[in-house]
Amino acid sequence: MKKALLVIASIVSVVLILGLGASLYLNVSALKRVDSLKGEISELKEKLSPADGDGEAAEDGITIAEEYRIESTLPLSDAYKSGDRSALSDKEKETLDMASAVLDEIITDGMSDYEKEEAVYLWMTKNLQSDEGILPVIPTTQADCDNPYGVLKYHNAVCVGYATTFRLFMQMMDIDCMVVHNSERFHTWDLVKIGDGWYHTDVYSDAGSGNYSHFNRTDSMVAMEQSWDTEFFPAADSYEYCYISLASKDVEDVYEFPTLLREALDSHEGVLAVRCGEEEAERDVAILGQMALLIQDKMSSSVEFSSVYMDYNCYPVDEGYVFAVNLAYSDEEDPDYTDVLDGEDYEKIDKSVGDSFGDLTENDDWDEDWETDGVWDYDGIGVTEVDP
Repeated sequence: MKKALLVIASIVSVVLILGLGASLYLNVSALKRVDSLKGEISELKEKLSPADGDGEAAEDGITIAEEYRIESTLPLSDAYKSGDRSALSDKEKETLDMASAVLDEIITDGMSDYEKEEAVYLWMTKNLQSDEGILPVIPTTQADCDNPYGVLKYHNAVCVGYATTFRLFMQMMDIDCMVVHNSERFHTWDLVKIGDGWYHTDVYSDAGSGNYSHFNRTDSMVAMEQSWDTEFFPAADSYEYCYISLASKDVEDVYEFPTLLREALDSHEGVLAVRCGEEEAERDVAILGQMALLIQDKMSSSVEFSSVYMDYNCYPVDEGYVFAVNLAYSDEEDPDYTDVLDGEDYEKIDKSVGDSFGDLTENDDWDEDWETDGVWDYDGIGVTEVDP
């Protein structure tokens, strides 16, 4: 019955859309709305398209990237809390053993829910790794890469594996948690309830760095990068445990920012967040953006910080805005081949490269080409480059 109603609704919707399109075509001024109309139609199709065949909004039973499926982790967490593992398969029992061992290692008596969540986040970002290949959703180890068994056994997974494993840990500790998928169904992350509020945490995106850049964010922050079914999933609009808000610093003089950022870099901190009041927010954020741009340029050409990844943005918070800088550090050094190569090898290497690329003309203006002369202006949130 549901399917029949969906088919009828789809047909009626298409007829209405075609009729609207015909009337717009007769109106010359309406041609300017073509792109907008396409977007509206796409959104309508997204709402009418069934979620894996049942037509219902759902958390589990969703396939991501046409291959990886979000499955419920409740049987595991329920068995952990009840102590009754009789209904579990051998594979599920092994999964629960691995998950239990992690919690025994990182969770201590007296921890708050926030501290427990943070402990799991730090363990996962430190001990697990995402794929190093071309596509971010394809892992090096294919076996069970989208579920807690594969994540905990092989320590390598796609985003679905990260999200379901994080949710399993939360459920085992009686912390409400949901796996969110974006509208395009190519990425997943978690919504976790801490205190009275919900927060977005994307462990996969912080894997290897643990710099908190995707830890406990609000809807407005995540909406700058992703779209999802906000009607089905709970709203995340609290700042009480929002990491960027908690980590933000009030500064009397916005020009203190370079000193604060250098201190953060020297201390290997993951996030530097500076709070901007509502009255001077537009000017302060513009100044901070320009300083961050110049600092980033200097860092990229330095020996000390050339391997540091830095991005920054402006986020709305409870009062005003926060200008946040995310920092990720690479401790990996370029491989040293001098112990296996001799002089003859290097001569052959130089000749081989020279034969194929020796005819290239050097660009004497290379440095000038990379100079940035524009200034940066913030319109609300986000950055755009404008003429000086």
